[in-house]
Amino acid sequence: MRVAMIGTGYVGLVSGACFADFGHVVTCIDKDASKIERLEKGEIPIFEPGLDALVETNVRGGRLSVTRDGAEAIRTADAVFIGVGTPSRRGDGHADLSYVYAAAAEIADLIQGFTVVVTKSTVPVGTGDEIERIIRERRPDAEFAVVSNPEFLREGAAIEDFKRPDRVVIGVNDIDSPTGARARSVMAELYRPLNLNESPLLFTERRTSELIKYAANAFLAMKITFINEMADLCEKVGADVQQVARGIGLDKRIGNKFLHAGPGYGGSCFPKDTLALVRTATDAGSPVRLIETTVAVNDARKAALADRVRNTLGDDLNGRTVALLGLTFKPNTDDMRDAPSLDLAPALIAAGATVRAYDPEGMHEAAALMPDVVMTPGPYDAVEGADVVVIVTEWDQFRALDLDRIKLLMNRPVMVDLRNVYRPDDMRARGYVYSGIGRP
Repeated sequence: MRVAMIGTGYVGLVSGACFADFGHVVTCIDKDASKIERLEKGEIPIFEPGLDALVETNVRGGRLSVTRDGAEAIRTADAVFIGVGTPSRRGDGHADLSYVYAAAAEIADLIQGFTVVVTKSTVPVGTGDEIERIIRERRPDAEFAVVSNPEFLREGAAIEDFKRPDRVVIGVNDIDSPTGARARSVMAELYRPLNLNESPLLFTERRTSELIKYAANAFLAMKITFINEMADLCEKVGADVQQVARGIGLDKRIGNKFLHAGPGYGGSCFPKDTLALVRTATDAGSPVRLIETTVAVNDARKAALADRVRNTLGDDLNGRTVALLGLTFKPNTDDMRDAPSLDLAPALIAAGATVRAYDPEGMHEAAALMPDVVMTPGPYDAVEGADVVVIVTEWDQFRALDLDRIKLLMNRPVMVDLRNVYRPDDMRARGYVYSGIGRP
C-alpha cells in the first residue's frame, strides 16, 4: 500500500520506517527544510536505537523516501497519516492542535479517490470530528474517512513496540457503513504483517480511540506518582520502596511495570497528556481528580529535587560543585522534554552551585536549554572536583562506574542516586555519603 506520513518527528519517522519495513511504500513529509536535508544525507535527527539502520535499509530498498513537497504522495496515498506535534498550549494546558488542523487542510486540497486520513498524533477527544469537518468543508466532493490510530511507542524501544505491540487501537466511525468498512479494510491491510500469531488490532469508535491514548498515559503517570509517594513514606518509616514495589507488583492485578521510584515523570507524553486530559475533562464537566492530583504531586516532586541534594550534602549549596549524570528524561533517548534535570539544574544554580553534567546522547539539546550548566565529555570529567554527584538518568554506563576512581576525583564522596542504581550498604562501605529514593 502507499502511505504518506506528515511529520518526521519521533512518531512520524519511526512509524513511517516501520511501515516501510512491512513492505509498504512510504513517503515522510516535513516542512522543516533542515530536517529533510539531514534525512536525505542519511542523518537521523532523533536518537532511537536501531532507527538509523531501519531507515537506511528501507531507503535503499526504495520503500521509504522523504520530502518537503508531499503533494504527489498525498494524491496517490491509500492512507495519509498525521504525525505532527501536539504540545501543550501556553496559558491553558490544552493540546495545541494548530499543526494537526493545518495538515488536515493540506490533505483536503490534495486527496484524489478514496483516502483514509489517519490521526497518529495524540489528540483530545473530538479532534477527528474537527478534521472531518475541515476536509468536508474544503472538499465536499472528496471520498475519505477519518480514523484515529494513536501511538503507544516507548522512546528507546519504539521499533520493538511498533512491530510487536500489545495492541493497535483503531477508531473508525460507522464501521458497518460502506465508508467505515472500506476504512477498516485499509487499516487491517496496513497492519496485516502483525497478524502472524494473533491479531493485536482493536477496533473502536473514533472518540473512544482518542480517549484510550490519554487514559493509558494518565494511568501510567498515576502509577509512577503513586510509587513515588510510597517512597517518601518509606523514608519516614524506615521501609524499602523497592521491596514494597516488588511485593505489590507480584499481584497480577497490579503488575510490576512503572513501579520504579525516582525524580518524577517527564518526557514528551506524560506531562502534556495528563494536563490535556485534565483540561478536556474539566471542559466536559467531568473532572478527573486523581489525574489533577497526579500532575500537582509530580510537579512538586521535581521542584523539590534541589532540596534533596542540599539535605544529603548537609551544607549550603552556595559555592559548591554538583555533578549531574544523565540529563534526558529516560535512558536510550536524546529527548529533554520535561526532563527532571530541567527543574533540578536551575534550582541548584539559583542556590549558588556550579553544575557540571554529562549525558551520553542529550547534551546537544540540553546545552541550549541549560546554558549555565558546564557540559563535559564524560562522567569522570563531570565528577572531578565535585562536592556531590547526582544520578539523574539511569543510563547503562552509569550502572558500573568506577566508584573508587570517582571518590578520588571528588572533593568529598557524596552521591544522590535518584534512580536507585546502587545499593546503600555497598556505597557506605566504600566511604560514600549516599542517598537513594525510598530506602532506609
